[in-house]
Amino acid sequence: MEEILRFQRALQDITNLIHTASDLRQIYTSTRQLIQDLFDVESVRLYVPDQQKKEMFSVLGQGEKVNSIRLPIDSRSIPGHAAQALTLLNIADAYDSGELKEIDEELRHNTSVDRKLGVRTREVMAAAAVYEDELTGVIEIINRRNGQGRFVDEEPVLLMEIAESLGIAIYNLQKKKRRTKFDYLVDLGTIKQSDLDQSWPEARKSGVTIEEYLMRIFRVSKADIGKALEDYYECRFVQYEDGQPVPEDLLKNLRPEFLRRELWVPLKKTAKGIVLLMDDPRNILKKDQIISFLKSKEIEFCVALKEDIIKYVDHFYRRSDVDESTVNEILGRIDFEAAEEEEEDLVPETDSVIMQLVNKIIYDGYLSRASDIHIEPNAKKKTLDIRFRIDGDCMKYESLPYSYRAATASRIKIMANLDITERRLPQDGKIRFRKAGNDLELRVATIPTQGNVEDIVMRILAKGETMTLKQMALSAGNYENFVKILEKPYGIILVVGPTGSGKTTTLHAALRHLNTPGTKIWTAEDPVEITQEGLRQVQVNPKIGFDFSHAMRSFLRADPDIIMVGEMRDYETAKIGVEASLTGHLVLSTLHTNSAPETIIRLLDMGIDPFNFADSLLGVLAQRLVRVLCKACKEAYEPDADVLNDMCHGYGEEHFSELGEVKVLCRPKGCDKCNNTGYRGRMGVHELLVSSDQIKKLVARRNSVEDIRNTAVSEGMRTLLQDGIRKVLEGHTDLKQVLAVCMR
Repeated sequence: MEEILRFQRALQDITNLIHTASDLRQIYTSTRQLIQDLFDVESVRLYVPDQQKKEMFSVLGQGEKVNSIRLPIDSRSIPGHAAQALTLLNIADAYDSGELKEIDEELRHNTSVDRKLGVRTREVMAAAAVYEDELTGVIEIINRRNGQGRFVDEEPVLLMEIAESLGIAIYNLQKKKRRTKFDYLVDLGTIKQSDLDQSWPEARKSGVTIEEYLMRIFRVSKADIGKALEDYYECRFVQYEDGQPVPEDLLKNLRPEFLRRELWVPLKKTAKGIVLLMDDPRNILKKDQIISFLKSKEIEFCVALKEDIIKYVDHFYRRSDVDESTVNEILGRIDFEAAEEEEEDLVPETDSVIMQLVNKIIYDGYLSRASDIHIEPNAKKKTLDIRFRIDGDCMKYESLPYSYRAATASRIKIMANLDITERRLPQDGKIRFRKAGNDLELRVATIPTQGNVEDIVMRILAKGETMTLKQMALSAGNYENFVKILEKPYGIILVVGPTGSGKTTTLHAALRHLNTPGTKIWTAEDPVEITQEGLRQVQVNPKIGFDFSHAMRSFLRADPDIIMVGEMRDYETAKIGVEASLTGHLVLSTLHTNSAPETIIRLLDMGIDPFNFADSLLGVLAQRLVRVLCKACKEAYEPDADVLNDMCHGYGEEHFSELGEVKVLCRPKGCDKCNNTGYRGRMGVHELLVSSDQIKKLVARRNSVEDIRNTAVSEGMRTLLQDGIRKVLEGHTDLKQVLAVCMR
């Protein structure tokens, strides 16, 4: 009876503190010790959801020096599963995979949290805090002090009662009337109240918006700013996205100067009405004005940052800072008759016509989704040919007068800060280009070619949000196995393929999966094409002796958990990578090889010790990019016997039955959206070799590529061609495209 009374008194004290707390941090700090004593556990964690990112993060106590733990709301962690299922989990041993599978086949324990905090989770109980069927948080208690195993009797009931109180209290805190639109950030512990109070006058003094000041000075993420604005204005937060179609019907009678001044812009029209962005959705007068202008009351008002609204206005009204003339109109300003009389340049590289022409070429390449722009003087035809590489294939853009080859080359060299007087040696540089609110970066390579001319190739570097692993088009089996090896604490993982096959994109998707506040990740890249918050990214510079091997040696002295190196192109880099993986680090890198089994032999041929390499290797992912059928115009058809025989032969008769019955395939047709090619975009085909015990033995014995491939296939690996054929059957591409990249 005394024990029951003790529980009831402790529960009453905890719930009182929960409901009287003024913010989430106070809830956590005031109740943590009481909850630990009540359940006699080593630690307590409180998570709150970030619905925008479909993840949750731990609330930190006053003075805690560790970073907040972020976990996805899914079955990749015990509290994540409790949040997803809105339930309570009671686990006797978090490392007992059998016990976890009895609850859910997908349920796993996130061991990376243990590594970051230096603990080993044994007993754990996690309960979802829910209010009106809405997740508001998760409370997790970990490791009984007495080591008596699973929580029993009234303990799960007590935790559910605490979770119920938390659900109500957190809901009330999040929905209470706020003094300012950023008090939400204070409640989450993202910024201190004193810092927020100081930020308002400092932002005005600096001549910037409060949002920009918080992001720049206090490193508040744009996503967290968006959450605060959504909570304050009770509407959606919308960020700027490249390629948003221009809503021409909505822009009629609206001037860009007016929209920039008033800070609103119509975004698009949907079946439910007009989606409109504005900086202050609580401004009733401005909303009435908008309804009058657009002659519609069916408007969804969304909040956006001032800079993003202006970017959209600039994007929609490109004529303000982009010459909308066609190439022919620009060339019409040139005296062609005079141009034909001379072999030398008639127009200097600083002439406005040449500047407009080069700007037009670059921006049209960007709008066409080109990955590369090729400038090719044709001495035989006396033309300057320009081609765009779109979805892997080169397509003709324009042919310019031959006499403007050098002026065009010189203009590009000036933009890339190269030597315009040097035409005999190749040169490399970068261009930072801004048009219509779009910041582009191009990697430039000039190469002397026959006829005393120069070819120029400009690669438009990838930018924007890092892709996730689920966007990488990995098959279900490859995705599951790749995630498993990524979550290993140490070892080496390689992504291989030819230049331009998306290796760096895949590596950054993998790093995004691993990137948590408690993990230290160093990357060495050449160049740094994709940036991620939370990574420490280094640009190598071989010209001054700072290559990949030097960078990796430096990383090992900088307390890394994970290292990503752009390419293992020499023995020294590969050797350091293997050594780092054997000393407790997870190493990711790329290599230019044709298949996963060939990668192993390539590294052994470099001189890598086979026994060390066998111990360190976790897996090799080979990939190619195939063109995707245009979704707007692809057509289904019934394949004939010859096509089916070719597919069966390519996949392997012994495995073809696993694909099921083949009834229809898809083929290209062509429409306006895909420039009548039938294809739009690209996707990956993959070959994942997982390093099993048998594979390790073959590596240590230096067996042949064929032996490694046969063993891997027998253990479940599917080749690039097989994965490509699977994607053909799923209707993503056609057999011609798969054979073009997998049979080279």
